Amino acid sequence: MFKLFHKLLRRDRAFIQAITNVTSITPDNINLYTLALTHTSFVKQNTTGKQETNERLEFLGDSILGAVVAEFLFKKFPYKDEGFLTEIRSRIVNRESLNNIAMRIGLNVLVKIDQKDHNSRFKSINGNALEALVGAIYLDKGFKTTKKFILDKLIKPHFDLHTLVNTTSNFKSKLIEWAQGQNQNIRFEIINQKQSGNAAEFTAEVLLNDKSIATGSGFSKKKAEQSAAEKALVALRIE
Repeated sequence: MFKLFHKLLRRDRAFIQAITNVTSITPDNINLYTLALTHTSFVKQNTTGKQETNERLEFLGDSILGAVVAEFLFKKFPYKDEGFLTEIRSRIVNRESLNNIAMRIGLNVLVKIDQKDHNSRFKSINGNALEALVGAIYLDKGFKTTKKFILDKLIKPHFDLHTLVNTTSNFKSKLIEWAQGQNQNIRFEIINQKQSGNAAEFTAEVLLNDKSIATGSGFSKKKAEQSAAEKALVALRIE
């Protein structure tokens, strides 16, 4: 029992150090961080009965991350309209961006997944874990520390706002080109239009061989289609 206790203690110390290396934050409640990095596939593999995974923390972290980035952009671009701010925020916090950041900061090596479950290899796992980590930091340290982590560790080191603002990725053209090369039928439809203040927000749907694969929103039909196309590229795992 004594040896087991020391083994567990060493493991906890190593995990705390790993989290500190990634976040520059020393955890108080280690259980939150352990939960944040536990994918549902790992729980199914190792335990029975109802078990907690990082999905609730992911939900919380997603909301906090979006709010911090929104405030950051609101102050950074005081004369830009809501459509511009929405688009730039989406390009920062989209799934592909979060996955890339998670890999860059080394979070991927800490995520607990079922190595035998091929579904667990989806690229969203690391991005989801990053959102869950944000949720864990918030519950452990509060909003001020979480905001500092998001800005200093995730946003400022990994995004050149000048390049981001001045580079337009034509996701729609890329998707259409892929579909043509694969002899697949791709089309876009505007499925909803909602008035938001003085602007209309559109929702576009991408259909591959008449099957819906993604939707996206924007303050113009073009932006909605681009958003939907970007999500479709991620869903189809097209680089």
